[in-house]
Amino acid sequence: MVRRLTVLLALLLPAACTSGRGNGTTATPADTPGEIVVASGRDVTGKNGIRQQLIDAWNRQQEKEGSNYRARLVELPGSSDEQRSQLLGALQSGSARYDVVNLDVTWVPEFAEAHLVRALPDSAIDTGDVIKSVADTARWDGRVYAVPFNSDVGLLYYRRDYLSEAGVQQTDLSRGLTWDRLRELIDSIEGHPPKGYEKGWTTQLAGYEGRTVNGIEAFASAIPDFALTNSSGHYTATVDQLAAGVAELRRRTERAYTLDNAVHSDEATSLSDLVDGRTAFLRHWPYAYRTLYQTFDTGQLGVAPLPGRAVLGGQNLAVTQASERPGKASELISFLTGKESERCLLDAGFAATRQSAYVDDGVTCASARSSGAGPTTTPSASPTGEQTDRMPRDTAGRPAYARIILLPALQHAVQRPRTPLYGAFTQTFDAQLGPLFGSSPPSDAELAKSLDRALRRALPN
Repeated sequence: MVRRLTVLLALLLPAACTSGRGNGTTATPADTPGEIVVASGRDVTGKNGIRQQLIDAWNRQQEKEGSNYRARLVELPGSSDEQRSQLLGALQSGSARYDVVNLDVTWVPEFAEAHLVRALPDSAIDTGDVIKSVADTARWDGRVYAVPFNSDVGLLYYRRDYLSEAGVQQTDLSRGLTWDRLRELIDSIEGHPPKGYEKGWTTQLAGYEGRTVNGIEAFASAIPDFALTNSSGHYTATVDQLAAGVAELRRRTERAYTLDNAVHSDEATSLSDLVDGRTAFLRHWPYAYRTLYQTFDTGQLGVAPLPGRAVLGGQNLAVTQASERPGKASELISFLTGKESERCLLDAGFAATRQSAYVDDGVTCASARSSGAGPTTTPSASPTGEQTDRMPRDTAGRPAYARIILLPALQHAVQRPRTPLYGAFTQTFDAQLGPLFGSSPPSDAELAKSLDRALRRALPN
């Protein structure tokens, strides 16, 4: 019961596409000399999350050096789309003074094109360490406009115990899993269905960014080197390519294998479906690893790369055009995205942006732990002796899957379309794919033609 309650409480956290400390504050003009205001969303690592701990560590460093500068984290409430609207409105109107903004990777072109964030020197990104696919999310039109803070990528979580009970001997799916093999495993489970089990797998198909992500993953898996837009944000797809992508998405979401509730699901709902035993496989983000292992052990739960291509997510830190302290704001970003900070983010459950966090045992998290509230290399214990963090870790204290599963997944992930009109794109894409999950879905060709017409209206071509 305690373990289940831990997970259900965690479900109250928003999806991985949001970030920041849940302190309920809103932005006000700074009245503290030397204050650096960081605007973000909610932190999926919980109250007094790792991002706040890192900012606290930077503040302690400033105090030790005799500096008057201090950083303050401001939470933006609401969904990712609502946070984007708040940031755009605040920066365009000047109604709130932010120095640093934590942008979803899909927002960087829009904020750069609108001249709301500053171009940074190429050296702002350590290309010798930052994962290349992740580093590319911080650039637009040949320039660097942000620095990767934490990343994200689609993964497959599964009930290892359900496979064992169905007579499957090899329950380690971390290598070479295909969608065809996934269907075979689901068929095996349905021959011996556990109590409460309904369908084989679930994901996030409600009409929001989750549907866009699942669609892009299917399209990119069906068509090698596929992209809906080019480097300038112009629409480049053909109807035949769209038809192939629609066919792959239809195949992945066949009702015989997909939980009925998936068409209404977001991250929290789909996570709950796996926890409650209604499904055996779940597409989700890295933060679910820590959450799920508060309920399950390694004999019950497994994680693997998503079959096919997975979409890259995450957030990047940018200096606003309106900042009166751009130099100090850049210094703060350098600290928050440095090697030690990235290791702290990884230990806490985020996907780090630097390879060193995954492979260099000499890089450890000390600054956050010095506050007494940071992640530790071994699970902590409650006063009764019960472990309060049951996430599996390797001998160096990282999440056990980080090096062998998470890092390769990030390295091979695909980006969503790069365009300053991403908001228009995702709304169009979601709406056009909606009929695929209705009672009378159109043919692949019909839906592809409709999607092509709509995207040509929404994007330059």
